[in-house]
Amino acid sequence: MELRISVGADEVWAEHLAGDGVPVVLLHPGIGDSRSWDPVVSRLSGRRMVRYDVRGYGRSTPPTEQFSLVEDLTAVLDQLGLEQVVLAGCSMGGATALGLAVQQPERVRGLVLLCHSLPGFPMPEEPELDAEYDALEKARDVEGLVRFGLRIGAAAGDDDAAVAQLRAAAPAWLDQDTYQKPATPVYDRLHEITVPTVVMVGDKDRPILAAVAGATAARIPDAEFIWMPGVDHLPSLREPELVADTIQRIAGPAL
Repeated sequence: MELRISVGADEVWAEHLAGDGVPVVLLHPGIGDSRSWDPVVSRLSGRRMVRYDVRGYGRSTPPTEQFSLVEDLTAVLDQLGLEQVVLAGCSMGGATALGLAVQQPERVRGLVLLCHSLPGFPMPEEPELDAEYDALEKARDVEGLVRFGLRIGAAAGDDDAAVAQLRAAAPAWLDQDTYQKPATPVYDRLHEITVPTVVMVGDKDRPILAAVAGATAARIPDAEFIWMPGVDHLPSLREPELVADTIQRIAGPAL
């Protein structure tokens, strides 16, 4: 069932699929929208699932106020009556999942983190890359941002599915700094997470994200690490069967 869910003064597009088992919430990356999960959803039939587009992405309307990704996730869960969930988050979505796991641990039953970003991690400075992005954003050059995103995040191939994801995401980047609140740092709190956790990253993604994934797996007690050969920043498109099987394993059977 497709829904429009209120988040603050705005609304987000969401899909709530009926089914059994612990509900799974799919959180999309910053280089795509919730359609990036299509190949995974089709492999998880029979399980209760939720996915939604962050404000400004895909089928959600642009933001009109400052907002927090974790607060919006909480609003979606509250309005759907979901008290405990398994979170599968890619990139930006992984950071959101970690934010909820440390801020409201009682709501999270398990985590699957795909090439996730990690608020508070000491990222190296990349002035040339930042300058290129800033110039494209200032010029509001959406097609330039799409090409930039494909170069950075789609090393496994700029096929139609990857291009469609970047086109669904790039318009949201134009106003991201204006409306999206900085995420609360979680790097130094990863040891607090005690739920079953799998960290996944591909060898065609940016090397710094392999470092992020390794640091996360090392700091979360008993976390499992999965290396994905041939996979870039769009793992749900590149290896949907592996991703779906991993989510199913963490969430348990849909009975």
